[in-house]
Amino acid sequence: MSSRTGKEILNVLLYSSRPQTQNRLEEAELVAQPSKYGSLWPLPQKVQLSEVSFKLTSSSFRIVDAKDSTAGPSCSLLQDAYRRYYEYMFGIAKRQQLNKGRRTGPSELTELQVWITSPDSECDSYPSLTSDESCESLPHSYHLHRVAGIQLVYEDEYGAKSINSTTISDFPRFAHRGILLDSSRHFLPIKVILANLETMAMNKINVFHWHIVDDQSFPYLSRTFPQLSQQGAYHPYTHVYTPADVKMVIEFARLRGIRVIPEFDTPGHTQSWGKGQPDLLTPCYSGSKPSGTFGPVNPILNTTYDFMSQFFKEISAVFPDAYVHLGGDEVDFTCWKSNPDIQKFMDQQGFGQDYSKLESFYIQKLLDIVTTTEKGYTIWQEVFDNGVKLKPDTLIHVWKGNQQQYQNEMANVTSSGYRTLLSTPWYLNRISYGQDWQGHYKADPQDFKGTEAQKKLVIGGEACLWGEYVDATNLTPRLWPRASAVAERLWSAKDVTDINDAFSRLSVHRCRMVDRGIPAEPLFSSYCPHEYKGI
Repeated sequence: MSSRTGKEILNVLLYSSRPQTQNRLEEAELVAQPSKYGSLWPLPQKVQLSEVSFKLTSSSFRIVDAKDSTAGPSCSLLQDAYRRYYEYMFGIAKRQQLNKGRRTGPSELTELQVWITSPDSECDSYPSLTSDESCESLPHSYHLHRVAGIQLVYEDEYGAKSINSTTISDFPRFAHRGILLDSSRHFLPIKVILANLETMAMNKINVFHWHIVDDQSFPYLSRTFPQLSQQGAYHPYTHVYTPADVKMVIEFARLRGIRVIPEFDTPGHTQSWGKGQPDLLTPCYSGSKPSGTFGPVNPILNTTYDFMSQFFKEISAVFPDAYVHLGGDEVDFTCWKSNPDIQKFMDQQGFGQDYSKLESFYIQKLLDIVTTTEKGYTIWQEVFDNGVKLKPDTLIHVWKGNQQQYQNEMANVTSSGYRTLLSTPWYLNRISYGQDWQGHYKADPQDFKGTEAQKKLVIGGEACLWGEYVDATNLTPRLWPRASAVAERLWSAKDVTDINDAFSRLSVHRCRMVDRGIPAEPLFSSYCPHEYKGI
């Protein structure tokens, strides 16, 4: 279900004791039967279940700060979470006045106490890679080291709310559990981004990797260079993210313990940049004359680096996370090879005909620029593969190849001492008939040949939903619950691999998302007690 990085509180897991996974399975490999863990998703590290249950009623139940908690009523992040989870539990229906004077029974739970144990509750700060997401839950109280996640279990088959007396000790296996959304190939309205941030929190996803611009469009409205979106967006007014929009996304995410890491990919994937920034891109040649088309960023002009310096200074101020994603993938050298000025520069530098050296020349200068903004950076694996000199804290993002190739890459990156993220097996834009979530579930980022020290350098992974065929109409059902499978792989213990149990829990978790208004697609033939109502 959910909880949140260094912050998000109370991910309330609705547990249904009725067998909602009555799936007529024609595929014999999965057995649909209720899990002993109910609908817990992702599965906590330690769970002690009990048959003892308490009733919950909207008129008497409250979520409150424990007496010794270091966070109190002034912690708006917590208070916001309390309200949100109260609504998850009881719906928008407000406390009925009729019940106000009613006395509670002995088996009724009227209070959930939340106890933040860390001296610094991080109420007003942003989540980070080092945020403490661990928590312990006892039947009546929840001990959190900081404002981190909780999981509760409830709801009986008649719709009355109840909670089983359950003890949970939980923490994530990996600190970085992300989802990449692409808002360049198709513009994603803010409403869709916020709805998916809400869903990420329900699945303990704690990083929103915002692939905000690309060749196709430049929707980011820059204060420093407004002409970039003026010329490069699909529409300069309706298809842009204003500074207020970006601020709203970052704050909405913060309240749910989610980091927002923007990606501004260069020197390739930059066609839309060139529309509003003259001389940024390389003019391509056909023979001895310019062809009128443009290639990657022009790496030989000083003006290029002046622009990048100002641009990334703005980005570092707008996005508070300690990291920015700099891309660096899929650079096509054809245009560079055709340009006589580039050829001359190559000769002067002694690069010969090795254009990867020119790419490395550009990337190195860019990394130096970003370092001056005091940001860390993530780059796609090609930058590492091409031998660019990198800072020790660089994150290498692995995305290429088949299973053997990406496992070899993970081994190479970690043996060089760099921390790494995996995405190769989790490209959710690749769709197929059947239950492809199982493949996503079985992939493990630490499955490669290497030492324990190397395995510790794997800080997590990301599910990617590239936008060639995805917009607001189909993004959410394509993403969920397939991304939920990745979420459990990155949160739960390494030995949580029972695909039958996962199917049972995920089927109910998917219905929970549907009940909350999220059009998560079905895993297989099934029904939900509360079907999706649509628009």
